[in-house]
Amino acid sequence: MSDQDRLRWDERYADRGPVPLDDVSLPPVFEPFADVFPTAGHAIDLACGRGAAAVWLARRGMTVSGFDVSAVAVAQAGELALASGVMQRCRFVAVDLDAGLPAGPPADVVLCHRFRDSRLDSDIVARLAPGGVLAISALSEVGASPGPFRVKAGELNAAFGILEPIAAGEGDGEAWLLARK
Repeated sequence: MSDQDRLRWDERYADRGPVPLDDVSLPPVFEPFADVFPTAGHAIDLACGRGAAAVWLARRGMTVSGFDVSAVAVAQAGELALASGVMQRCRFVAVDLDAGLPAGPPADVVLCHRFRDSRLDSDIVARLAPGGVLAISALSEVGASPGPFRVKAGELNAAFGILEPIAAGEGDGEAWLLARK
């Protein structure tokens, strides 16, 4: 990612400010499936933003590694974890995922909300522990106009077809998949 893109994301997060404690949650598309997410183990939140989902996972009992290109977002995620009393279970790192998935232990959950880079697909599957859960959502062409950051119909199911689907959906400009290894 270019420095200009990184600065754009930093500005976007700085303008939004930190997440209120009451807004700590899974992304709405995954909320109906909250019971699928484990209460222990390791989770990875790719493109974690300000940390609302990562902190939700940590509150649930998981240790979480959150990665985002924005140093501002990562700082806000750390502040949220501290205010929520789960900082000891969270690690947030500013990283450009264009360089690949950072090394680390197997994950019981990989969460990736509204971020899609097909170059990471095989690394994500390889990183999932047996029985691990993938929760991925992305902007979609289904119910919206095509665009450079939108997945095509069926793309997530095809990309992660090796996993056992739990639930999936496409429409209104969003595609999502919840699957188990």
